[in-house]
Amino acid sequence: MSKRDYYEVLGISKGASADEIKKAFRKKAKELHPDRNSDNPNAEAQFKEANEAYDCLKDAEKKAAYDRYGHAAFEGGMGGGGGPRGGHPGGDFSSAFSDVFDDLFGDFMGGQRGGGGGGGRQRATRGADLRYNLRVSLEDAFRGLQKTINVPTTVSCTACDGTGAEGGAEPTTCPTCNGMGKVRAQQGFFTVERTCPTCNGLGQMIKNPCKVCHGHGRVEKDRSLSVNIPAGVETGTRIRLAGEGEAGLRGGPPGDLYIFIEVASHELFERESTNLYCRVPVSMAKAALGGAIEVPTIDGGRGRVQIPEGSQSGRQMRLRGKGMPALRGGGVGDMFIELAVETPVNLTTRQKEILKEFEDLSEENNNPESRSFFSSVKGFWDGMKG
Repeated sequence: MSKRDYYEVLGISKGASADEIKKAFRKKAKELHPDRNSDNPNAEAQFKEANEAYDCLKDAEKKAAYDRYGHAAFEGGMGGGGGPRGGHPGGDFSSAFSDVFDDLFGDFMGGQRGGGGGGGRQRATRGADLRYNLRVSLEDAFRGLQKTINVPTTVSCTACDGTGAEGGAEPTTCPTCNGMGKVRAQQGFFTVERTCPTCNGLGQMIKNPCKVCHGHGRVEKDRSLSVNIPAGVETGTRIRLAGEGEAGLRGGPPGDLYIFIEVASHELFERESTNLYCRVPVSMAKAALGGAIEVPTIDGGRGRVQIPEGSQSGRQMRLRGKGMPALRGGGVGDMFIELAVETPVNLTTRQKEILKEFEDLSEENNNPESRSFFSSVKGFWDGMKG
């Protein structure tokens, strides 16, 4: 059976560039790979056919010979002794496939590849970042504070200077992977790359582990850190302390410590961004007659507020500049006083007599909200009757 044209196999034109040839093979390899075509008995043969075509066309000399003589260029006799290198184009399957191995299966390998010719995986690994949740009061968030916290973490082992080896000796190169941290195995026509089982991907071996850290290069320890909490922090504010996280592995750089702020609720004030709200109860007489009242402020002081005559529950008054400072500058918010008119309870007989007398003397214009409401009610009932 005659062979198909290599360009036809890859689905490209004869004038395709080297990059276009590689992309075409990459596409075909994904499409025809036997693992993805378990229901197609011809998948393996088609996959090998694509590999043979690519093995020829990726090589400039082989491609030139094929363009001139076709398949006959590799059957012996054509071109004398100056034929293409390596004999038949399909003879080196693993070489051709390795050209696109990283592109095809990089997702499965996790992207852990050394650069530029076998540098392998980095031996020193950066330490993990840590999170610390810190709860502060609203007063502390208003003023800012310096606070000492205890953070459980890992630090570099001083006995081995973080190397993990006794006496600080340098680790030796892993003999299995030659420092690459990974090994490749050929399974038929498929090459698989795995983490080196000897060194667990580190590329190094420790002959005499440190007795203090047992070869890890770091030990667990609680550390006390002084943290500056700036004025104006809110729940969710994140403070980063560079280099204060977990120690790196085998001398690697440490991670960072992130402090997440939670501002506790307050019994007097509610916060909304930089503004504060304070609900203040006032007597019925004070709300009716008006007058001055004193209210607390977040700085521990007192503010004086004038209540207008006839104030109702829910009325708000503003104290400018008595709110929370904005984080990193940007001014100060306001404080809003919300009135809650309180109905008197536990009245004496005389108080009840006075209130009854007051009720008898009241007119409609003394209670405009009630008058408006019951007027609407009357209209509603009349409409229902109609």
